[in-house]
Amino acid sequence: MVVQQFQRLVIGMMDGMGMPVYRASGMPVMNRMEREGNLFRTVRGIFPSVTNVNNVSIACGSWPAEHGITANSYFDPELGQAVYMNDARLIRVKTIFQRAAEWGIKSALLTSKKKTAELFRSGTEICLAAEAPDAAFVEKYGQPAEIYSREINYWLWDVAVDLLKTRPDIGLIYVHITDYPMHAWHETSPQSIEHLAEIDRRIGIAAEAAPDAAFLFTADHGMNNKKRSYDLEKVCGNAGCPVRFVLSPERDYYVVHHRNFTGCSWIWLEKESDREKVRKIITGLKGVEQVMDSRAAAEEFHTDASRIGDLVVFGDRDTMFGEMDQPMEELSDTYRAHGSMHEMELPLIIYNYHDPLPRQGFFNNNRDLTRFLFRV
Repeated sequence: MVVQQFQRLVIGMMDGMGMPVYRASGMPVMNRMEREGNLFRTVRGIFPSVTNVNNVSIACGSWPAEHGITANSYFDPELGQAVYMNDARLIRVKTIFQRAAEWGIKSALLTSKKKTAELFRSGTEICLAAEAPDAAFVEKYGQPAEIYSREINYWLWDVAVDLLKTRPDIGLIYVHITDYPMHAWHETSPQSIEHLAEIDRRIGIAAEAAPDAAFLFTADHGMNNKKRSYDLEKVCGNAGCPVRFVLSPERDYYVVHHRNFTGCSWIWLEKESDREKVRKIITGLKGVEQVMDSRAAAEEFHTDASRIGDLVVFGDRDTMFGEMDQPMEELSDTYRAHGSMHEMELPLIIYNYHDPLPRQGFFNNNRDLTRFLFRV
């Protein structure tokens, strides 16, 4: 292995911080980085607009069709059930942590969510999940707040600041916050503004502590208030056309965030001859924008057709899909979530990067933030 000289990098994966959240937040440090930095773009996320597929796309700099992670969960036909998509062995390409290690660069993964550590531990020098930290981190930095809090994100960025001050040998720090505060509060609420202001203040401290470092930011998805949710398995069954399986791509550990509802849904048919009948049933529902064949969806969104069922259902801005006790539920005024095509506009910021950036037009999606890094 040849150790390369390389500028220190801090990558902020700002979970849930779509453009409306970013613009409403009043984050003076990030706003200055936007104005004075190398690059700012409003970019598109990766479909579906849920965390794992976007986080892996950012960390690998590639599409789901290449890296293999298509959602927070996948349907295992042999088991006949959904399985969490948090197994690093499912990732088919090298992550930025593994690529950095090949260049002799040590990296630190700092995440609020343990599922991110499960995916990205390989290749890291330091791997810290604030949700379940090792005792040594607790002894040094104190006990973090629980996962359903805003304070856990402050603790995480405090660790990042300390590493920038005390570990100059760490060349890459990837900070992944939790989006629970974005689920809990509208972007214009005092709680949301305070949360992002506190993160922004810590980013400013980090930049002062490491004036040599480049700072790169993007998000996985945005957030919207939702009005209704459908259980499509029950909808189809009640209409006399049962389906084999329905998957909510949002399905993960963190049910308090979103109840495992998603702004899209994947349907496996009982038999191919049911395709048009199921499509007609679902397109008749209020809030359903489109029902696509999975192969067409896979081609359009650069994902793996074998993982997204036979039909892909798209909800409008107000509509979600998931497993419930009844076919349809009116959601509370405070319910906020994502997963649709309406949470895909995201900020991308590169600040204080010393080397030339790729050509104009390179940065179109959040995955492009790291696509050019640690490449031969």
